[in-house]
Amino acid sequence: MDDILEKIKKGLIVSCQALENEPLHSSFIMSRMAIAAKEGGAIGIRANGINDINEIKRAMDLPIIGIIKKDYENYDVYITPTMKEVDDLVSTNCEIIAIDATISYRPDGITLEEFIKNIRSKYNHIKIMADISTLEEAIIADNLGVDFIGTTLVGYTVQSKNIKIEENDFYILRKIIESVKSPVIAEGNIDTPIKAKRVLELGAYCVVVGSIITRPQIITRRFVDEIKEIRIWK
Repeated sequence: MDDILEKIKKGLIVSCQALENEPLHSSFIMSRMAIAAKEGGAIGIRANGINDINEIKRAMDLPIIGIIKKDYENYDVYITPTMKEVDDLVSTNCEIIAIDATISYRPDGITLEEFIKNIRSKYNHIKIMADISTLEEAIIADNLGVDFIGTTLVGYTVQSKNIKIEENDFYILRKIIESVKSPVIAEGNIDTPIKAKRVLELGAYCVVVGSIITRPQIITRRFVDEIKEIRIWK
């Protein structure tokens, strides 16, 4: 644990993900993206799916936060939602496994407390990152003994739909850091170097940045949206 903590402290973790409907969906491409991130100074990678994680592992040696995005009908929880996904992630030897730690109902019918206990019982060596969306969820996860708390889902759940992580100088992040003992990983809509620097200044243990680095269709769209109203054809 201390080794992983030291490796990621105050650094940038790059989320290298591309879903099936996205142009860069390819384990090989994600591995090259991870290499590029490492060359740029990243100290860790967040990756989705067994194939991508294994390919990235073969390509470089940075610590990996592993997840499996899996949709279960009628359930909102989709980030490593059940033990099946945990079992699969353990097989990759990723250093950290991130799970949905929100108050949303789980597809396996168990509570978050039971889920974490099951992980600890079966895989005591695994480091657990709790992806939360509210201050209350962060406190609950902290009390359940997770290794890291991530702000990954702030603004993406029903209970957090009116919250923006960057509002009021990252107010929710500051409140979470003040309220928990676990290291807090800032993630979600941190889309400029200035914001990344600021969350670290505020006490985040490290910062995860994804789309603005690794999803060119989103980056392009931001440029297009900004300039489309002043386009002048000559």
